[in-house]
Amino acid sequence: MAENNSDDAQEKTEEPTQRRIDKAKEDGQILTSKEVFVFANISMGLLVMLLTISYGGSGLSSWSTLFRLDSVDKLDDLIASKLMDSLWLLFQSSMLIGVPIVIVNLLTQAAVGGLNFAPKAMKFKGNRINPISGLKRMFSMKALVELGKSILKVVLLFGIATAIMFQIMPGVLNFPSLTLPKMLEVMRYVIPLIIGALLVVLAIIAAIDYFWQRYTHIKQLRMSRQDLKDEFKQTEGSPEVKAKIRRMQAETATRGAQEREALDDVANATAVITNPTHFAVALRYEVGDQAAPVILAMGRGIIAQQIIERAETAQVSVFRSPILARALYFTGDIGAEISQSLYNAVAVVLAYLYRLEKGEALQLPDVDVPDDMQFNEFGKLLSEDT
Repeated sequence: MAENNSDDAQEKTEEPTQRRIDKAKEDGQILTSKEVFVFANISMGLLVMLLTISYGGSGLSSWSTLFRLDSVDKLDDLIASKLMDSLWLLFQSSMLIGVPIVIVNLLTQAAVGGLNFAPKAMKFKGNRINPISGLKRMFSMKALVELGKSILKVVLLFGIATAIMFQIMPGVLNFPSLTLPKMLEVMRYVIPLIIGALLVVLAIIAAIDYFWQRYTHIKQLRMSRQDLKDEFKQTEGSPEVKAKIRRMQAETATRGAQEREALDDVANATAVITNPTHFAVALRYEVGDQAAPVILAMGRGIIAQQIIERAETAQVSVFRSPILARALYFTGDIGAEISQSLYNAVAVVLAYLYRLEKGEALQLPDVDVPDDMQFNEFGKLLSEDT
């Protein structure tokens, strides 16, 4: 029963999430339909052709002048001039046809699946030249559908074109006896009729292909329940990580509250060890007491500045030792004794301050902090940075 449940969970029955769709777009996998493009391009071609037939008389006249030589004098210059004129006419013709086709292609893709630029899709992938994968694609359901669609398209288009040609055959047979204006008039009727009928068939095929491509595209993007769970963990974080983050946030909030409450005890401190402003730790020690010094208050940033200000107001001695201040902060707790590894360093500082208060002139002592108690401002051992 457990195995069956596992298999069911792996079936891709769930609709794709927006993150899955966006990732597919990054890989160049978007909805598109070749038949819709064919329909749109031929429709635009028909429109361009109608405009050309309606307003193409001047263009045909310009083209006809290319084959007429007014004089044989300076024949080389005349040929060069005719060549430039022909190139200009070709450029105009290509722009007349090419620009609308490019625009209609962009608009068609925007309407079908949206415009998308995916550099990742241009990267080389070895499976694209794998012959086994190629054979699978050739005999896949998608290939069979494409084959059936192509056969249907050829049969329908050929049948429609043949039926129309039989209808207009008498007029076509009279073409050699017609003048150019008469030929243009017949073409203005015949060509749109043929292309229009073909467009009706192509529109039906394009609609069928669009819905089929949409179905296969969504089917490829569908996700299993496990995929949904994995994506949720990636986007929202696993429950274990979120619980750990909440626990750390709670600990940080609790510690911040303790540090603020302990500010009132700074006035009872024996000394304050600073960094000089980033960290501050207030210690209390009674001379002759067998117990180790106790941390009354400590903090960093704004709390550290407040500790120093209160210590100066209460005339508590302040000693600057960055290494010792960080060691006390990262290894101690408010209300607890200092770490045993720091006994010697703290004793040296307290003895110095005690003698200084007695009026002795002394040099700053060397505070020796063990290597395993030397931290940077982020709480990381300095020995790990090297």
